[in-house]
Amino acid sequence: MNLYHSKIHRSLLVKDARTQQRNNAELRFRAYGLTAVSVGIVALVILLVSIFTSGMTAFQQTKLQVTLELPEAKLDKKGQRDLVAMKKVTTIGYFKVLGDGLIAQLERLGIETGLKAKEVREILSKESAATLRNAVLADPSLIGSTVTMEFLANGRIDGYFKGRVDRASAQLDKNVEPGQLDIADALAERRLMYTRFNFNFILAPDASDQRPEAAGLGVAILGSIYMMLVVLFVALPVGVAASIYLEEFAPKNRLTDVIEVNISNLAAVPSIVYGILGLAIFINMAQFNQSSPLVGGLVLTLMTLPRIIIPARAALKSVPPSIRDAALGVGASRMQTVLHHVLPLAAPGILTGVIIGLGQALGETAPLLLIGMVAFVREYPAAFTSDSGLFGEASTALPVQVFNWTQRADPSFVERASGAIIVLLVFLLIMNALAIFLRRRYERRW
Repeated sequence: MNLYHSKIHRSLLVKDARTQQRNNAELRFRAYGLTAVSVGIVALVILLVSIFTSGMTAFQQTKLQVTLELPEAKLDKKGQRDLVAMKKVTTIGYFKVLGDGLIAQLERLGIETGLKAKEVREILSKESAATLRNAVLADPSLIGSTVTMEFLANGRIDGYFKGRVDRASAQLDKNVEPGQLDIADALAERRLMYTRFNFNFILAPDASDQRPEAAGLGVAILGSIYMMLVVLFVALPVGVAASIYLEEFAPKNRLTDVIEVNISNLAAVPSIVYGILGLAIFINMAQFNQSSPLVGGLVLTLMTLPRIIIPARAALKSVPPSIRDAALGVGASRMQTVLHHVLPLAAPGILTGVIIGLGQALGETAPLLLIGMVAFVREYPAAFTSDSGLFGEASTALPVQVFNWTQRADPSFVERASGAIIVLLVFLLIMNALAIFLRRRYERRW
């Protein structure tokens, strides 16, 4: 009878105390894991919401439509339409003409300002004078006629339409007057002031602290593209060749063991160390031009190489040995085996590693700051020549532009910094999506 009861208590169908304890421990562990995942997701959502909330307005810009006369007496005194003489009229002169045209338009519309002429002119962005000047120099026949053009509104007026500025804050802000907001409301009612999609945020170069509403990412995007091309054409062949040699041809000895350990360690080195290395080698020793895309690309290449070699070796190792044995068995050489059989099968994994490495390099800031890529670049760099563009002119990159804008005092730059982060995230998302597509489209499972 006792033996019977003992067998019942030891049955797998009946949970004893120890089994219940193990099940409870497993449930607690699953709860801990689920909590950790939930906290991570909530933190990510909060981060993305904060970025998109403050950054989406950067893709909208307030503009003002002005109808004005272009007096020949002020813009071309000689009346000869000589571009050399016309270029002597600075943006200051054009800004006065534009401001007078705005004041005249307000009078025609019956909008009372109660402000000084200077305060009325300040509704317009300082970039608007350059816009008008470029239009006149491109078509001198406009002088002496009446034209209707779109111009950027001042950054504070733009912030008013985006909810960043209100009348209470305007009374405490020396850069905007409540009367200017009244004028903006009156023009908006007549559909002469409006907020539209801001293509210049993507295409235009950076702007000075006096005209934040005109700042764009064009030069930063081009600089990032230049550097990614350098990384691609240098890191890809070097990294793939190194991984093929180490995995397929290198003898297994102490030297290769040391090389492999150092490659793994280099992948974990902080990126700022590569900036110090690039400063010492490429600028101080090689005397390359500081802040050029070439130097930035080479520094990012050093940082990216270990992150390409490691996944490339893993992709090569994933190819079954039977593929190599079969190729060697029918008379192929080691090189033919690798190039014709192993490498094509490992290509999806190699390309995935390369794209992820490029994506990581695209978002790096610290090494680029050390080599001086924080310069204010107002104009687009030239093409690929020996003394400009890729090799000579100062440039910047998307993450550095974000850092640069966050250091400026005007709230418009903070808005643009968040918008630049959104653009950077879009680039990274596209690159990671491409890596996932290549892996799933061409990967072979053994």
